Amino acid sequence: MKQTLLKYYDQFSNKLWFRPLLFCVLSVGGALIAHLVDGTGLKEFVPDIKEDSIEGLLDTISGSMLVIAIFAVGSMLSAFTSASNIATPRSFKIIIADDVSQNALSAFIGAFIFSIVATIALNNGYYGKAGRFILFLSTILLFTVVILTFLRWVDRISRLGRLEHTIKQIETEAAASLASYIKHPFLQALPIKGGFANGIPVLATTVGYVQRIDMKTLQLLALDNKLNVRLNCLPGKFVHENFPLAYISPENELNISKISEIVNKAIQIDATRLFEEDPRFGLIALTEIASRALSPGINDPGTAIQIIGSQERLLFLWNRKTENDKNIKPLYDRIEVPNITIDDLFDDAFRPICRDGASTIEVMLRLQKAFTSLATIDNNEIKEASLHYSKEAFGRAKIALTYDLDVDILKKHCLFSSSAYS
Repeated sequence: MKQTLLKYYDQFSNKLWFRPLLFCVLSVGGALIAHLVDGTGLKEFVPDIKEDSIEGLLDTISGSMLVIAIFAVGSMLSAFTSASNIATPRSFKIIIADDVSQNALSAFIGAFIFSIVATIALNNGYYGKAGRFILFLSTILLFTVVILTFLRWVDRISRLGRLEHTIKQIETEAAASLASYIKHPFLQALPIKGGFANGIPVLATTVGYVQRIDMKTLQLLALDNKLNVRLNCLPGKFVHENFPLAYISPENELNISKISEIVNKAIQIDATRLFEEDPRFGLIALTEIASRALSPGINDPGTAIQIIGSQERLLFLWNRKTENDKNIKPLYDRIEVPNITIDDLFDDAFRPICRDGASTIEVMLRLQKAFTSLATIDNNEIKEASLHYSKEAFGRAKIALTYDLDVDILKKHCLFSSSAYS
């Protein structure tokens, strides 16, 4: 039940209507709950607040909040469109999930609902002396919150959808996903090792990207049926019907049809990828921004150079290890999970930039500096990948650059030309 609730919360929490709905429910409750204090002795100690003064405040809130909420929605839609046009359409999910904007919109709509409900209740004699006092305090508090929220939101909306801010948001999201993967690189299960005796494929029944994998359900399935599971996919993998999502190795005869149904329900597949579950997706989104910036119609090598810096930071983060990670026992000991290789990350982060920026010496120089920087990491896989991509980037640039002096300058900065690799 807990897993199911968390699943639905994750699905709905980033929807634009979710938080306003919660604020509306809280607002209605807040406007009506003030009546409860009328039955207490508080009325003997509080001043008698006139209905006219409260009604004036409520009228001010109701008259302005709906207009501000409509203005907020318009500004947010403009920011979403801007982010999709100047960055990448994949950034839309991150922009729309911006906490400050969602909280601001929720506060404006919630305040409007509060004022309407409170005004109706007040005009119908719902509140006594103590209730009116509590309602007055609640209205003042709400008015203060709305003003502070508006000021904070104005600062955020001035940056929301701008290219630099979008890049920062995507990098932050990618870093969080990478950190989560680094902490549990095999989804708290076992890495794939050796063969898999008597492995029976479990085929996908739909087409799309793997978004989430319910490891707990798969572990319970394995324990209940005395079998082992070897996953053949990770979040971000595009699968088709009849693609083997996993292989099972049962100890006894099983109802394969029933097992397949459970496995397909545990592996959530949809039309798009998710940043929070897919460490590679953030790198891909950043690279798409760089490729767009390097297109002839935009010709913005500075943005591509900024993206290379973001990718470099993310790959340095990739190399971090959790303390005592070798001593952490797997939680799902009947499941084997594939891992993401460093070659996958380099392909996602640098190949499109190598291709699209090959004719721009500034971008190629920044790439070579990034490879040289990454090669200082005490990790043989990263060193080898850095050297490989240093050669590949230079090979593309040698063909695309038309000025021989640029080629000579670039070669001097290549990783394979340094004393450590020559």
